Amino acid sequence: MTDGHGERPSDRAAAHPPLVPAGRDLPGGPVDLVEQPGWRRLLAAARRSLERSGGRLDTTVTLSIPTDDERLVIIGITGTHRSAAAARLSIRLGEVDEHLRGAHGVGLVEVLTMTAPLRNRASDRTREAVARDAVLAAAREGRHAGTAWYAEWLDGLRRDGTLTRIVRAGLPFQDVVRVLDALPAADEPIPVFADRVLDDTKALTDGPLRGLVLRAAAIWQQTALPVDGERERALWESVGLVPDDLASQVLVLNVRATGGLVGRWLTEAAQAGVPMRVTLHQLRLAPLTLDCDEVYVCENPAVLRAASTTLGAQAPPLICTEGVPSVAVHTLLGAAHGAAIRWRNDFDWTGVRLTAAALQRYRGAVPWRMTAADYLPRAGTGTALIGTPTRTPWDESLGESMRRTGRAVMEERLLDLLIADLRVTGAG
Repeated sequence: MTDGHGERPSDRAAAHPPLVPAGRDLPGGPVDLVEQPGWRRLLAAARRSLERSGGRLDTTVTLSIPTDDERLVIIGITGTHRSAAAARLSIRLGEVDEHLRGAHGVGLVEVLTMTAPLRNRASDRTREAVARDAVLAAAREGRHAGTAWYAEWLDGLRRDGTLTRIVRAGLPFQDVVRVLDALPAADEPIPVFADRVLDDTKALTDGPLRGLVLRAAAIWQQTALPVDGERERALWESVGLVPDDLASQVLVLNVRATGGLVGRWLTEAAQAGVPMRVTLHQLRLAPLTLDCDEVYVCENPAVLRAASTTLGAQAPPLICTEGVPSVAVHTLLGAAHGAAIRWRNDFDWTGVRLTAAALQRYRGAVPWRMTAADYLPRAGTGTALIGTPTRTPWDESLGESMRRTGRAVMEERLLDLLIADLRVTGAG
């Protein structure tokens, strides 16, 4: 049965007793309401509404799928029966405020601020917008401002909310700009670089600064963010930073050299036709000079392995980059004074970008089997070509052919041609 107001007596008895037993207050005062099951979500919703509206009490909050405790609290505040079957219950904050003042002598705002101050989210948003604008203004003063990759990086930070998180965390974004301004570096160990640029050897060891720089470097180098240590090393090295001079390596075959212990190792390995892996640490032990007039460079170890198996000690000097050239690769090639460098990569967009970079970096470098005439006969069996297209200035028709066919061709598809080239050179 219900009374004349449509309210069951059991609901009225449960909902209308005073918030505290007669003669005493809640333990600890009204602050304890925050922990009561019937009040917890209601007060949390009230806090969110007040913070969004700047403290207005003429707004309404709604609880979805209310519990019995929450339903009875709202009945007690409003004096109106609410069905136990209701999926949502709404209440005006002004009613909650009036109820609390009658029961405790303090209003809704006072109750909420007993546990934590109310934020003015509108004001916060304004401050954050000003701070984001300041961050962007500082970034636009950077050395790389005006480049496409830098603009893409900044736009990505703005669009996915990273700039807001930077502002909220108080990250000194100018440090990120200082790091990027100093890149590319000259094959410098990361701790040395960080100490020189930021006066902190560990600044790029971990944390958000490291992540932001890597994100910028990935866009700069037109590659994906690294998902493992090896790819991260390659990305750091692509901008001239060395995370570990033992991890930076180069795979070689028949590269004779003079200069210290490593020069002897390289020469002895060449005499035996045995492939050898050399670290950047080893290459820096003593000045090195390659004893050759011509060096071939490939991307995939399969080419070097086939040359070793087929030609052995008769193969000409061959260096394998195993993808993006490491600092060790560049250091070794830097010792090939005056030698002709015959360079190739896979026929994909990353590969032709790497070839273009090598031809620009090394005065004696020329493409090796990197023309449209080499590509087209194998394109029919290639894989899907993905990534951002790029020019092939040494042979414009190559880039055009790759765009037209949409196929990538890996080095292994040209293995017969490459080994034939090496056999002719080795025999000569």
